[in-house]
Parts: sequence; structure tokens; C-alpha cells
Amino acid sequence: MKQFGGNVLFLDRSDINTDEIIPAKYLTEISKQALKPYLLEDLKLDGFNPKTDVAGKKVIITRENFGCGSSREHAPWALEVNGIYVVVATNFARIFRQNMYNCGMMAIEMDKKSIEDMFRTFADKDTECKVVFNDEEGTAKVKLIAGSLSKSYPFKLDDFEKALVEKDGWIGFADSKY
Repeated sequence: MKQFGGNVLFLDRSDINTDEIIPAKYLTEISKQALKPYLLEDLKLDGFNPKTDVAGKKVIITRENFGCGSSREHAPWALEVNGIYVVVATNFARIFRQNMYNCGMMAIEMDKKSIEDMFRTFADKDTECKVVFNDEEGTAKVKLIAGSLSKSYPFKLDDFEKALVEKDGWIGFADSKY
């Protein structure tokens, strides 16, 4: 199973579309690995440089409607080959969200208040994220840690999404059932 957590990349913008996640000109590549250097290449965000800011990040925290635009599996694939298996946002484009889970990755939806608190509390710090599937109360949580500061934010993970993540995506899930 993939590791769900690590250093956080905060992208303080809504409506980041699939063409910004992976530009369409790279959709002819024949391997997922070939997409790796182009992740977020066309994202326009003040102070953001994809060449230096993506390396070493394992989790993205952003605003609303992440993954909107053209539906394509290449967007989650570009995240996956860069070791980013978790995106946390208020909401996602429906097809993008499903493609994330189909690839055994997590598209975690949080309420606006929690996302605001994450940005206010952690965006200007070196922050690590840990995803807990079930704590002692059976609650899924995103835990953010920056030095001695730590906060947890609960989220919903339904049984089917959890099964897809645990089986590394749709193919692994189908293999275990059929």
C-alpha cells in the first residue's frame, strides 16, 4: 500500500484544472513516468515555481474544485509518479476525484472552515501530513505537524473508497473480488 502522508505543498487557489496539473501537450507520452517532470508546469500562482516547489512534497492542500476541466487519468498519474498520493481540498471535480481513488490515491474532501484553518495555521511553515484511516474512535483524520504545532482534521472515507486505497486502486480491488 502507498504511504499516505509526508511534506505538504500548499496551493492557495481554487479551480486548479487538469491542464494545469499536467499540460495537454504531454498526453501523448506512453508511460506514466514520462509525465513526472511536467507536473503543475502551467500552474500560475504567485510565488509558485514547479521546478523547485514540488520536489519532496507528498501531499497537496488546496481550495475548491481541484481537478476541474477535461477529464483524464493523466492528472492523477502525474501526481502519482511524483509520489503525491493525497490531495486535500474543499471539493473536487467528480471525475478527477474518482480517478484518484481508481488509482489507489486519496482525494480528501474537507469543509471550508477546516481548509481555512489549515492555510492560516500551517501554510507558511514546513508542514508534514499524516493520514489516519481509523483512530481509536474509528474516525479518519488528516493530522498536520509543523515543529511542536499539531492539529487533526476529521474527514469521511466510505468503505468503497477505503477498499480502493487498500488494494492500490481499481485493478487491485477487482483482482481481489473476481
